Amino acid sequence: MFVTGRLAALVGAGVAPIILLSLAAGGPGASDASGRVAWSGVAGWLVLCVVLTAADVSASADPRAIRVERDLPARARLGVPVQGTITVAATGRRRLRGFLRDGWEPTAGADPARLRLDIPPGESRTLPMTFLPRRRGERRTAFVAVRSIGPLGLAGRQTVTSAPAAIRVLPPFTASRHLPSRLARLRELDGSTSVQVRGQGTEFDSLREYVRGDDVRSIDWRATARARTTMLRTWRPERDRHVVIVIDTGRTSAARVGEGTRLDAAMESALLLAALADRAGDNVHLLMFDRVVRARVSGVRGARLLPALVDAMAQVEPQLIDMDWDAAFAQAGRLASHPSLVVLLTALDAPSASRALLTRVPTVTARGRVLLGAVTDVLLEQTAAKRDRSDQLWLAAAAERSLLDARRLTQALTHLGAEAILRGPDDLPPQIADRYLELKAAGRL
Repeated sequence: MFVTGRLAALVGAGVAPIILLSLAAGGPGASDASGRVAWSGVAGWLVLCVVLTAADVSASADPRAIRVERDLPARARLGVPVQGTITVAATGRRRLRGFLRDGWEPTAGADPARLRLDIPPGESRTLPMTFLPRRRGERRTAFVAVRSIGPLGLAGRQTVTSAPAAIRVLPPFTASRHLPSRLARLRELDGSTSVQVRGQGTEFDSLREYVRGDDVRSIDWRATARARTTMLRTWRPERDRHVVIVIDTGRTSAARVGEGTRLDAAMESALLLAALADRAGDNVHLLMFDRVVRARVSGVRGARLLPALVDAMAQVEPQLIDMDWDAAFAQAGRLASHPSLVVLLTALDAPSASRALLTRVPTVTARGRVLLGAVTDVLLEQTAAKRDRSDQLWLAAAAERSLLDARRLTQALTHLGAEAILRGPDDLPPQIADRYLELKAAGRL
């Protein structure tokens, strides 16, 4: 049972006049009598309100006599609104008037939060809902709360009905805006335009006539003698290389950078690189790891790759434990025994925290190229430059120390045969994609 504001207004509308009239009518000798009359009137009015409330509750429809069905999208992208509906059928004998509140998690962004119901007996109503998810993963609801209001609008009955549902919220992949320009460069490398490349690891594609500006080293003299015109060999990067992407889901991935976390930026980088590498004909493997495997995608190509990646990433959250790089590289080795490129998406904060990574990198560089992408906080450089006040000097010194540690770790990785890219969350995905294209063009994969 519940009461509405109308009942409070009804009580006040009767009690206030009775008290005011009794005070106005009472004199010096009649104060006790007027007080008894006033309290008798108040009591009578309250009894009347109770009777009306009980009658209103008994006349309301049974909120348990309903059937709830939902029509929802199975998946939604983070920050992108999607539409859904909820259908409520009144199976009782009375008209159902009231409200329905769906029990979605707040981060599901369900709107409206409360739906008005007015359903005749034996009929149903389909009500629209909009969802604007604000967090990745499974956004769930387990129930609906229904309030049935009586005909007087004073009170009613309420109940909670089990009605589970879920929407899987996928990463937004905002870095997809960089994909068209990178695909255009990839088409140039693949020979779809007149720009051709040659390097160690490239393979022969076709012959064409020489055009001024072409590399003379690619002239095929035997074909030139047969065709009686200068013929040129064209080359394209080799395909079917193995690109292994390892995302660190340990405690450092939980750090806030920009509007998200390091893990969010790592996912954006992985998705952009995976889409590009798949179009280039390479095999993409994904491993999200800290001390156990949080997500793994391997052996998927073509149109099924990106859906498989975002579906695997959706429920992964940062774990407040340190990354086990020995186990991570062992798991990565099971995905591809001889990878052409291993991309590590992690953090370069302090030398003490990166010692385990540095000791394991040489074993990986011996088998293939290693590219490390680290998300940096763009505010560090701004903080390091602010030294106007004494309190800012301490913050500037801490920021400078962090930047210095990152540079030292970058130099150490270069000495070990790896390559590090340190950028902000918005710049890291295109930088990693560009470096992949450069390696592809140079035939170094």
